[in-house]
Amino acid sequence: MRLSVPRSHAFRPWLIAGLALAVAAVQAQTAVAPLPAASTTPAASAAAKPVVAAGTVPDEATKAAVLNRLRELYGAQRVVDRIQVDAVVAPPNWRQHVVTLLGPGLQQVSAGKLEINGNAVRISGEVGNEAQRQQVVSDLSTALSNPTYTITNALRSGGGKQNVLDAALANRIIEFQSGSATLTPQGQAVLNEMAAAMRQIGNARVQVIGHTDAVGRRESNVALSLARAGAVRGYLEQQGIAGGNLTVLGLGPDQPVADNATPDGRARNRRIEFRVL
Repeated sequence: MRLSVPRSHAFRPWLIAGLALAVAAVQAQTAVAPLPAASTTPAASAAAKPVVAAGTVPDEATKAAVLNRLRELYGAQRVVDRIQVDAVVAPPNWRQHVVTLLGPGLQQVSAGKLEINGNAVRISGEVGNEAQRQQVVSDLSTALSNPTYTITNALRSGGGKQNVLDAALANRIIEFQSGSATLTPQGQAVLNEMAAAMRQIGNARVQVIGHTDAVGRRESNVALSLARAGAVRGYLEQQGIAGGNLTVLGLGPDQPVADNATPDGRARNRRIEFRVL
């Protein structure tokens, strides 16, 4: 099962993947994506990214338990259900253990991912310092209290580089000509500032992620989002940023930050995101 979460001003969304997951499974699966900062509440603004729950679980009761827990943490309006139920085999009490892992401590992680593959758990993403890195995993182990589960700590400490990029973008939209991957002058102006921010963070690897609204065919939107991410990479390379440090990803309409039913919401969903890897 996969979950995606909105980002706050300080933290980026993150993911949890699950049993028989990767987000594909041999048994039951769970995935959760980037989580918001601890200060985020269920009443957070519509600009916050949604929590998308996706993947495969063994029964409707597990699906309901996971969704209910997410709604408690982030508010019902932010939780998007893409969970599938199938005849997968889960370890004993798997539902209880998965729900236990969905705790507020995960909100210390930015651009994170929690994978639960059977009784193997892996957490990745970024935290502010080494103490937090150890504390997050310690909290997971304490909450689980089950020696048959193993937890792999793939967290990175030090969120300064991501913060530099987030501050430079400052929630602005990098604009393109309608329906194309051609940058507007306004979009180029924002990217000039992003290039300066990237020079600040040195040789860090950065993923450029394109997003669209939900108008039109999903396949076309995914292709457009990838083309726009590629155009951003090309422009940054022209500004002297090493292309080898930039990767691109197109997610189309799959991670909206606003309601696609309104013009303003669709405009906010058509965006470029920068993620330090």
